[in-house]
Amino acid sequence: MAEKPKFDLCVVIDDDSDILLAARLLLRHSFVEVMTFLKPEVAFEITETRAADVILLDANFARGATDAAEGFEWLARFLDRDPDSVVVMITAFGGMQVAIDAMKRGATDFVTKPWGNERLLATVGSAAALRQSRRSVSTERQRTTIIATPAETPLLGQSPAMRRVFELIDRAGPTEANVLILGENGTGKELVARELHRRSQRADRVMLSVDLGAIAESVIDSELFGHVKGAFTDARSDRIGRLQAAEGGTLFLDEIGNLPLHLQPKLLSVLEQRKVTPVGANKAVPIDIRVIAATNLSRDQLADQARFRQDLLFRLNTVEIALPPLRARREDIPLLIDHYHGLYARKYAKPAHAIPGDVMAALTGYDWPGNVRALRHSVERAVILSGDVPLAIDDFSIGPAGSLPTLEAPEDFNLDQMERRMVEAALARHGYNISNAAAVPGLTRGSLYRRMKKYGL
Repeated sequence: MAEKPKFDLCVVIDDDSDILLAARLLLRHSFVEVMTFLKPEVAFEITETRAADVILLDANFARGATDAAEGFEWLARFLDRDPDSVVVMITAFGGMQVAIDAMKRGATDFVTKPWGNERLLATVGSAAALRQSRRSVSTERQRTTIIATPAETPLLGQSPAMRRVFELIDRAGPTEANVLILGENGTGKELVARELHRRSQRADRVMLSVDLGAIAESVIDSELFGHVKGAFTDARSDRIGRLQAAEGGTLFLDEIGNLPLHLQPKLLSVLEQRKVTPVGANKAVPIDIRVIAATNLSRDQLADQARFRQDLLFRLNTVEIALPPLRARREDIPLLIDHYHGLYARKYAKPAHAIPGDVMAALTGYDWPGNVRALRHSVERAVILSGDVPLAIDDFSIGPAGSLPTLEAPEDFNLDQMERRMVEAALARHGYNISNAAAVPGLTRGSLYRRMKKYGL
């Protein structure tokens, strides 16, 4: 019995009828229907009333053309009509620059012709799955009120320390200067980076974030700089790195202190020359990006030559912004609590009762190891557990700094739930210091970061 196709419609647009026939024969088992077109204008008209899961679009149609101008024009038209469209660009062999430009313009992926059948099936299958995911998200957005995620939360504060931060953002944002953001875990370094990007001349371009603490050291080189086919055992095709992918926009290097010492000269060279050389390549590629970096290392730790190159530090901190810990700006705590209280009350459909004065006073006096991130999680927990009555201090589960919450096994002994509680407890005990918290269960920093992301911590 033949396997049922996973997806509905694939549209293939190419001026070579042999290419169209080969694609239809190969993809017919993955899609209910594969429609092929020699002319993009016809495909564009047909898909006006029937959305495709994937559009395979040739880069060149005019005889002898190699600049992909016509392909880029149709790519833009498909995406203008439906920004959630998933377009895979078909490029000629060796047309890597065309592929890179296509992805910068919004293409999901690319294939080269002549293609390998397995490569085409994998690429198109992944693209169709992405389209289904986008449709699910779009449907959910129409059914529910959108609640801002923590990453979309505004940078809040009225204290003198935060006014200084806002002043530096105002001055540095519109410039091209590299910025280094210092601050303990949970102080909002990524929010500062996003605000700097929003104020910049690159605000309409991409901002890519790379958490160097969450990437295994063995693949950081490839993730940042990219690689060419055959550069190492698993390098089955060329891949651009984050530095190239951020072309024209901003690259945010979070936890820059985790960049291995042996890769620091390579990043320094990129910042000085504005060129990047992928792993295994012989030719450097020019890039135009602004770099914003962040770290929870102290100035003394950054000054340690055995840990961080001083010439790289000099390049990164043209402007330095130091974010204060929450205990150093207690006057902002009521503002933050009110903000998150309202946010999570809406999210969980709970009444937003005014917080009693004695409760707010206790919360304001707490040192908040883990800073704003810990406060946010504490308020979310309180809103969930409070029911329909005003919040009490016990709902926030705060205690002496360094105390470890009691771990209670869930009734169904769910391993994920137990692991989440263990991670939360380790973070709370060590004030969200990732290195110290990771040591409690015997994890690496990267492993702890991955679990934090898995459980939304």
